[in-house]
Amino acid sequence: MENKTLGQKLSPLLAEIEATLWESEAMDGVQPHYTEEGFRAAVKIFMSAIMDKMYDVQRCDGMNLDDMAKMATSCGQELSKFVHAYTGINTKKLYGQ
Repeated sequence: MENKTLGQKLSPLLAEIEATLWESEAMDGVQPHYTEEGFRAAVKIFMSAIMDKMYDVQRCDGMNLDDMAKMATSCGQELSKFVHAYTGINTKKLYGQ
């Protein structure tokens, strides 16, 4: 039996969520009204996906571990700024920090 990675296991679920969102937006286009828990989950999913693809680029570019860590930290800070700028939500408070 083949061992799937976490990304391989979650990808079909994420694709189903994506399809549901497209369908909902096309059919009724109403605001979904995410809960704080739902929004937090969406931010975490996005951050995980970005970090996964960023790691691919870092490996391809032959980055050293220190630069990889700095880039990952910067990415997290930029996402936090983005979320705050467009929602007013402080991600540190969202995650109880």
